[in-house]
Amino acid sequence: MNALRALLEDLVDYAGLFPPAALGMERAVEAYAAHRRSPEAWMLGRFVVPASRLDELARAAAPHLPEGEGAPAWKIAALVGEVPGDDVARIRAFNSRHVGRAAIDVAELKAETVEAIERSLALLPEGLLAYVEVPIVEDLPPLLRTIAARGARAKIRTGGLTAEAFPEPAALARFLVACREAGCAFKATAGLHHPIRAKHPFSYAADSPCGVMHGFLNLLAAAALARGGATAEELEAVLREERPGAFVFDEDGFAWRSRRIMTPTLAETRSSFVLGFGSCSFSEPVADLRSLGYL
Repeated sequence: MNALRALLEDLVDYAGLFPPAALGMERAVEAYAAHRRSPEAWMLGRFVVPASRLDELARAAAPHLPEGEGAPAWKIAALVGEVPGDDVARIRAFNSRHVGRAAIDVAELKAETVEAIERSLALLPEGLLAYVEVPIVEDLPPLLRTIAARGARAKIRTGGLTAEAFPEPAALARFLVACREAGCAFKATAGLHHPIRAKHPFSYAADSPCGVMHGFLNLLAAAALARGGATAEELEAVLREERPGAFVFDEDGFAWRSRRIMTPTLAETRSSFVLGFGSCSFSEPVADLRSLGYL
């Protein structure tokens, strides 16, 4: 496994139902099925869907789900709402009807306090991996320690449809350090369509406002360095990097400026620290990686 593959494998959870793409269920399912057949399918993660729309997903996905032994089942992440009990029942029903063809193995939810985290996670069934979306606030460590102690992972929002939705690099760097110190793995969501930090439109509308968006290679590199003990100031510099040629891969590892990370460390970072990100587009990250010469 070379360094690029170690860093990008199973990276992108497909969230085509959500803005700015906001596709209908049938179009999103068709896109995900096509991505699973593409040469870059090794980069593709789960299909992300609100648990309240699982019946709709079942109808749309029926023609696309694998048949027969040996065909890999679809992996699905379900977003759990404010009434977890109802959504847990939907998840169990979906899984029981799609054995061998599709499986919801991840639940994602939001919580802003230690009490809310504990209450929500207690309602989830065993065997379901949970991601808890938390705000970037000053008092993050207690939230992250609670998530890690319950065997769950954190989720952080890294963008949106306005400039205000994008956390400052300094805040994101502090989050990475806090995750390291709490022993808490995480995933990101929103605003990571492009590999390198740069100015882009926030949506696909012709009159979309533009602004600087985080790059997912920046985030992955910063996460790998965070695991190695880098300071928040060092991580902020990685997150602010805008030079496309600053991130260099070869068979043995990855380099940013004078810092080098070997391939086994990258693989460990992905398996135990930064677990991926959700994006309403899979084509865009792939196309950008190709245009920059990484693929």
